[in-house]
Amino acid sequence: MSETALDREVAALLRRVSETAILPRYQQLAASEINAKAVDDMVTVADTEAEAMLTEALARLLPEAAIVGEEASHANPAVMDRLGDGLCWIIDPLDGTNNFAAGKPPFGVLLALAQDGECVSGWIYDVLTGRLCSAHRGQGAFVDGERVHARTTGQEPPVAAISLVFMDPEHRARVKAHITPHYNVVDIPRCAAEQYPRLVLGVNDLSIFERTLAWDHAPGVLFVNEAGGKAARPDGSPYRVDRHLEPGLIGAASPALFDMLAEQLARLD
Repeated sequence: MSETALDREVAALLRRVSETAILPRYQQLAASEINAKAVDDMVTVADTEAEAMLTEALARLLPEAAIVGEEASHANPAVMDRLGDGLCWIIDPLDGTNNFAAGKPPFGVLLALAQDGECVSGWIYDVLTGRLCSAHRGQGAFVDGERVHARTTGQEPPVAAISLVFMDPEHRARVKAHITPHYNVVDIPRCAAEQYPRLVLGVNDLSIFERTLAWDHAPGVLFVNEAGGKAARPDGSPYRVDRHLEPGLIGAASPALFDMLAEQLARLD
């Protein structure tokens, strides 16, 4: 299947899933339709129904590809062993679930296609606005079909959204003390489907992530890199979906901004 045909199929699928499983539940969830997977980590009936719809459709679209969904992986961690397969779909059926459960944006759907552990295609769908960010390896980044190039905010100091939620408290305090004086630190949206586009669209300059699960980061990393920014491990090595349990990831609107923050983090260590 050509990339153009695949994009058409995926775009239609994301719209259908959003209109069927997600939007009808927005600000309409009953208490019984929200459950806690872990401390400060929610799952709703919209997550599970959206993943079921996506899984069924993607299995038809590319029968040869494995499928790794966030909720399936939570139920059975062995599912994650498929991330290094020859072809593998990676699904986050509702990114920003805590926001969605609270009845507020942002939230979206993240979808990636990986080959041998590397993301080769990614889609980031904003459910409320219908904005679709997409990228294919070596082919550039697009928003609603129009090619985009990463741009910085132009602000000094640069604007940084630093996600330290999953760091241990002592390390979090050290990072804050060492890094934040050099940046205009803004709130994180608690939604990778929003945070990665902000790095390309001139809203934020930088992000630091501690937890780097494949369904949260695969499409965003590809989108930023294909737009001409830089998203990678702090040592500059590429992000691989089959090594997603390793901590640490920097996203930046330009390679120069990436290098500056990476050097600062290296000095901290």
